[in-house]
Amino acid sequence: MAPTLDQRLTACNRPEGRRPAMYQSWRDLLFLHWTIDPDEIQRTLPRGLTVDTFNGNAYLGLVPFFMCDIRPRCCPALPGISNFLEMNVRTYVYDEHGTPGVWFYSLDANQKMAVRVARRFFHLPYFDATMQAERRDGGSVAYTCTRKGAANASRFVYQPGKAPPQPLPDTLEFFLVERYILFAHDAKCDRLYTGRVHHPPYPLHNATFEIEEESAIEQAGFTRPDRPPDHAMFSHGVNVAVFAIESV
Repeated sequence: MAPTLDQRLTACNRPEGRRPAMYQSWRDLLFLHWTIDPDEIQRTLPRGLTVDTFNGNAYLGLVPFFMCDIRPRCCPALPGISNFLEMNVRTYVYDEHGTPGVWFYSLDANQKMAVRVARRFFHLPYFDATMQAERRDGGSVAYTCTRKGAANASRFVYQPGKAPPQPLPDTLEFFLVERYILFAHDAKCDRLYTGRVHHPPYPLHNATFEIEEESAIEQAGFTRPDRPPDHAMFSHGVNVAVFAIESV
């Protein structure tokens, strides 16, 4: 069954009795979302996961951001390794227990070690990419991602607008961004995994943005949208505790 409101709120809590495996900071995030037919999403999911919807709509998200100060629990951040760029294509799902989470179609990064570690130990579809990002005067960000071997890039210019009130649990904004559980799948053994993170609620802003070029959604196996995003948000970011991934 679909998650109840209590299950959605419980998923936001820090896991009890567990120590983080690592820490990260996610900075200057742009959240772009398009509505999509839930059946189209469901066809792409592994056994054990169901597409999560809001008012009958499924959502396909595109999120470029800065990964900063990545480090294991007992180690300091290291120059040249701990800071890089990442962009993901995602949707929202729940498992057979009604646990809500994120399903990633792709995660591009310009740190080769991070790509290999995430593929090996987190079973996530990371890809090597050439990426650049520039924080400009006035608070805007110019962001470019070109996946290794791809002919086309994704290019954005975005900046924060007005900060609305913190979203309530029954709002679309809460549904899209307050996600603390990820699901991953190892196709070789047909095994489902889950991972947890914990952080304060995202400080959200309306987003002003321009999509100069977009290729990631098509690379994820979907038709490139012929319209602007149905929803857009910006966040300056959060500090994150990341917990070890577990078999479901």
